[in-house]
Amino acid sequence: MTISSEELDGILTFLRSAERLAEHTWRLCLMAMLLYGRDDDIDLAHLLKMCLIHDLGEAIGGDTPAPAQTESGGKADRERADLLHLIEPLSPALQEEVLRLWDEYESVASREAAVAKGLDKLETILQHTQGMNPADFDYGFNLGYGQQYTAADPVLAALRVRLDEATARRAGETRSRPT
Repeated sequence: MTISSEELDGILTFLRSAERLAEHTWRLCLMAMLLYGRDDDIDLAHLLKMCLIHDLGEAIGGDTPAPAQTESGGKADRERADLLHLIEPLSPALQEEVLRLWDEYESVASREAAVAKGLDKLETILQHTQGMNPADFDYGFNLGYGQQYTAADPVLAALRVRLDEATARRAGETRSRPT
């Protein structure tokens, strides 16, 4: 396989911008591999590709914290516009592939997209159960966050139960601390 010098330069420009998302995306891909790597009904390569690109637009405009997101907030439109800007250095074929994967993820158009959406929500909750959160962090929010994406798949649902238990414990620890 050969890649032209121009295409390599475009890929490097893109990768430098995408670096901002490394931690969340890496753990999301790791979750996908560990939980669905043995599932014959899931195309793991396709799932991993979706996990890799799902938040790329946030490399430009940043992330809107989950509690601040609203259904009518235009988050997806902003992220798609930012994604289009971010992928400009890529070849037309790579631009098309990234955009197709992002659109599939965003519209939950396949089983892999549904799993990627659910894993994304669960990875966020996992962060909240182990990270340093503000003193006024709303753990109750996590208990309902992304339910529509985690309830239908048995693996996601089982993981959700464990993360909800961890969230409840964390909320209890926070309430019992002296101020």
